[in-house]
Amino acid sequence: MPRKLAAVLLLAAFASGCGEEPGFRATLTDPVNVELSWPDDDPHAAGRIVEYTTDPHGDYTILRFLPPRQTSYRHPDLIPETRFYYRIRPFYGAVSEAVTVSVPPGPGSAGPPVSLRTGGQAAAPSAFRAEPAAEEMVRFSWADRSSDEDGFLVEIKKPGAADFVPVEMSDPGTTSAGLASMPGEEGSSYRLRAFYYGAASPVLDRTTGKG
Repeated sequence: MPRKLAAVLLLAAFASGCGEEPGFRATLTDPVNVELSWPDDDPHAAGRIVEYTTDPHGDYTILRFLPPRQTSYRHPDLIPETRFYYRIRPFYGAVSEAVTVSVPPGPGSAGPPVSLRTGGQAAAPSAFRAEPAAEEMVRFSWADRSSDEDGFLVEIKKPGAADFVPVEMSDPGTTSAGLASMPGEEGSSYRLRAFYYGAASPVLDRTTGKG
């Protein structure tokens, strides 16, 4: 999609409270496209979540879970003449060993679940397995070893890729998930992260043009 040059504007915070992304910026690159950017300044974050709403007093919608080194996101083809509110949040957590499809599970950890915030790698999901399923699906299963996760993220590393990226989110307390297999993902590696949210950034707002 073509991108037009525009001045980068640092937008005012909308919500009260302290955020952890002081360099968070939003740029209206043309009337219906917004480019978000932020510094890579948290070496402990497993990645960031980009969220938006059109109602500053309503719920936010997750646009994407992003890997740790990514520092921008483009929100394209927006509704004209509408105000959009954005925030980002880091996420943290412990990740399983990587597997490929049909690899049998390893042994599960013994003992009671532990906190992601204090338990370190002991809170990572165990017995993670990826199996082929009907209609070109991959079925994942695991043992939940954390007591306070906000959810689970399936992460994929495609052949030739440099790192894993989040691709599917499951609710807390779940022990299985499914994912449609896409062209080019044959031979990919998968891993599972039990995660929790960090503090949200200040909220930035931008009003789109006529389109």
